[in-house]
Amino acid sequence: MTRVVEVPAQFDDRSFDQFAKAWGEPDDRRLLFDAHATQWASPYGLVGLLAAGQAAAERGLQRPLLTIPQDRDVAHYWGRAGLFEHAQDWFEIHGKLPRVAVRHSSDVLLEITPVRGTDDVHGVVETIQERSAAILAGELGLEATATMGFAMALSEACQNIVEHAGTSGWVAVQAYHWRRRLGRRVVVIAVADAGVGFRRSLEATQASRFGDRWSDATALEAALFHGATRFRDPGRGQGLAGIARYVNRWSGKLSVRSGTARIAIVPAWDEDDPLSDGLPGFPGSQVLMIIPAQQSE
Repeated sequence: MTRVVEVPAQFDDRSFDQFAKAWGEPDDRRLLFDAHATQWASPYGLVGLLAAGQAAAERGLQRPLLTIPQDRDVAHYWGRAGLFEHAQDWFEIHGKLPRVAVRHSSDVLLEITPVRGTDDVHGVVETIQERSAAILAGELGLEATATMGFAMALSEACQNIVEHAGTSGWVAVQAYHWRRRLGRRVVVIAVADAGVGFRRSLEATQASRFGDRWSDATALEAALFHGATRFRDPGRGQGLAGIARYVNRWSGKLSVRSGTARIAIVPAWDEDDPLSDGLPGFPGSQVLMIIPAQQSE
């Protein structure tokens, strides 16, 4: 028996709850991730898709199926972003894989990259520093010093996987013109894992402070606003708070989803809810950062 998980036609942070609901609670049936009708996917959607396949494998479920988008332009972008290269480790892929030349594209600042340990984090940061300077200063109108803060925010988001997930994860960075919401260039960072999530990671050190209120939502609040960490030594747990400070400085957006909750730093140009609870459950955590151009092009 097979259970179908439809990949949304427009697969991004806004439609991720729809994807999580379709994911549901895995049972003994084989999962089929049906992306044949998908017309567009953001970096957030792509790393989330990989996390879903990884979660199925790590739970001992039968290897899930993945259908390739019928739109060849969409399939080609997925290939150029590195999706199929990594998906082959977790899915049985159905459809004709696009032929993608080995080259770095100007809009894909960092192809989908696995994060397994601290060495991977260092490699991600070095790569993004090389590719991002011209985009951040030249296209987004940020100060040259913003590159260092950008690398810090990226590093902290990836380090969260290493320190809290209990498994590996994924990161992708892209720059593109965001017509639907802003009409400006943006840089998008997406990080996802299929690990234990914030609530379970912080439970041993933080749950007693919240008592009956302890939940996915309170765990996210504790991590973002109170610097909560599973480590008992001082000086830890400033990762999300540091990311939030950087995002705020450049009028950007930060969204962190874990389990059944999502918390967000919402800029004036967005209409997301600062805190959402009771969402469809999904493994691990998903982090989204959006840094917009500082003036309209």
